Amino acid sequence: MLTPGTPFPLGATFTPQGVNFALAAPRAEKVELCLFDTTGQHEQQRLPLPNVTNGIWHGHLPSARPGLVYGYRVHGPWNPREGQRFNPAKLLLDPYAREIVGRYDGSDIFHGHAAADPMQRDTRDNGPVALKARVPAPTPGPAPAPGHARIAAGERVICELHVRSQTRLHPGVPAALRGTYAGLAEPAVLDHLQRLGVTTLGLMPVQHRADEERLLAMGLSNHWGYNTIGWFAPEARYWSGRPGTTPAGEFRALADAVHARGMELVIDVVYNHSAETDELGPTLSLRGIDNALYYHLRPDDRSLYENWTGCGNCLKLDEPRVLQLVMDSLRHWVCELGVDGFRFDLAPVLGRNAERGFDPRAPFFAALAQDPVLSRTLLIAEPWDIGPGGYRLGEFPPGWLEWNDRFRDTQRAFWLHRAAGRGEFARRLCGSSDAFEHDGRGPVASVNFVTAHDGFTLRDLLSYEARHNEANGEGNRDGHAHNLSRNCGVEGPSDDPGVQSERLRLRRALLAALMLSQGTPMLLAGDEIGHTQQGNNNAYCQDNETTWLRWVGASDPAGEAAQLSAFVARLAALRREAPLLRSNRWWPAGPVPGDAGIHWLRPDGEPMTAPDWEGGTALAIRFDAASVGAGTDARPSPPGSGSWLVLANAGAQACTFRLPPGAWRCCLCSDPGHDPGPMPAAVEGPEVEVPRSSLWVART
Repeated sequence: MLTPGTPFPLGATFTPQGVNFALAAPRAEKVELCLFDTTGQHEQQRLPLPNVTNGIWHGHLPSARPGLVYGYRVHGPWNPREGQRFNPAKLLLDPYAREIVGRYDGSDIFHGHAAADPMQRDTRDNGPVALKARVPAPTPGPAPAPGHARIAAGERVICELHVRSQTRLHPGVPAALRGTYAGLAEPAVLDHLQRLGVTTLGLMPVQHRADEERLLAMGLSNHWGYNTIGWFAPEARYWSGRPGTTPAGEFRALADAVHARGMELVIDVVYNHSAETDELGPTLSLRGIDNALYYHLRPDDRSLYENWTGCGNCLKLDEPRVLQLVMDSLRHWVCELGVDGFRFDLAPVLGRNAERGFDPRAPFFAALAQDPVLSRTLLIAEPWDIGPGGYRLGEFPPGWLEWNDRFRDTQRAFWLHRAAGRGEFARRLCGSSDAFEHDGRGPVASVNFVTAHDGFTLRDLLSYEARHNEANGEGNRDGHAHNLSRNCGVEGPSDDPGVQSERLRLRRALLAALMLSQGTPMLLAGDEIGHTQQGNNNAYCQDNETTWLRWVGASDPAGEAAQLSAFVARLAALRREAPLLRSNRWWPAGPVPGDAGIHWLRPDGEPMTAPDWEGGTALAIRFDAASVGAGTDARPSPPGSGSWLVLANAGAQACTFRLPPGAWRCCLCSDPGHDPGPMPAAVEGPEVEVPRSSLWVART
């Protein structure tokens, strides 16, 4: 029998005296705790939670131990037009579940509504197949130190990667561990990332997901994972299943392996919506616990959901209990699972209020800022959603970093189409001050990227001018239609040496521009080895060789992957050696006084004038440490500063640049035929010819 227990902490908490259960369901009329056998298929007991305190139902089971499998049945009115969707025939997953049993299969028995009339309840019992929670065993030993940002501003190089795709075909990972947390922790994988110069692993979603009914019907899955239903539980599909381990334990071991190398671990989190989708979606957890509490409902018809995400619903973070769920989840991943930060998917949703507006002082941002643990972590926003006024680049609070799509689009336009002028290129090179220079924010707030999971890979960006998403089953209508890509004359793979050479030249130029710009660079895993998705620019549902990185074989017939990886590593090393190029002070991206430390020059060596900023495809930038220090932020120049010179030529022909006075040594040319290699080469004479579509770097 259940004793009253306590209303806190929420979830299932084991103590030597048993397990306390607590569930926030303030509008419920009754809550039943349902106990199952270890398989989760056979319900053995239903026990009404005996007490409710401030809307939290709770009870204590003295005989319970870790490993107990359970779910809830929540009783209350069924009136969708008023936002009420209680249905005790549907077993519900505890939102605080640390470990999840079973997998949603997309069958209609998960619907809380009747197929013939969505305004009526479906009375079929889905208990045997429903998602359930398992009471976790306490973590042995002392509690680990909470995670926190470990890399200094300006030093960070992020690599966005997918746990399964990164290792599924990796020859250096034992076969039994490929595609798992344990596989990602293998030395062969982390060695490669460190050689590239990566400091921060940015994992695509690893919280427990449920695939969309539509995808399951087509035999597909939400491979990317942006469809969360268990915000405390690591996705079990990435667990090796080795005896004596759990998904949470294996993930924690991954975090420890990353930290042992002095690197950071950041995870992509989805708190903007849940896997229950729209009003015709499944009832898995929150919808049946208290639909109107957890979700933004349409004011004109509360049977419908606000859909600022494009995924069918939006979590209601201006509601205290929902905010508590998110904050408790974040602290769990930091304090128990060891992550150092988060990238928030569709982050404007998290700051929207009941009136739909985005507010950078919303409860979620205020709660994070004052939290003694979470305020020390790395916080990265995807600063757009599809709601009203959903593009909010540069509007997140100080301390946040933001994905900068303006950097992506400018680099693609400048290098691939010569459609961005020198002024726009300069603004992005210098950290996008037009978006981020306010409220004390520095250039590192801009997360610069040329490619990300959403869109073409770098190889495909230079191989396809149109998306090729037929395999996704949406008639090639999904994914971005405007990619600023360039196929260099052939759509898809080509054996033409000229086409191959042009593609490689442009890939190297884009990588160089990314790594040598102010801000926080982000690489997409696989770009350094030439990964292709055959033109699919929205491969979210492709858990196959479309998205699995191919480390050997057809993708690298002539050692191209090794050469490109070595080039990325050189760029990262050059970035470390050139503090002026990665400074967290704002360089002016325009006409400057003589003591600003930066000089913008035309190819003839003369300072750029106002008309020069509008168009053009070639410019020189000189960073001079000797003149740095004017103003209030004066400080000694860091070791290795010297003077640095960056020459950018996006034109179709080679361009001759007149060099400023000095003993210049060329450190890098993105054109492989003119690159001096790892050892800098002295530059003879007052001029240098920079090949077409190339970036050239020298130092004194």
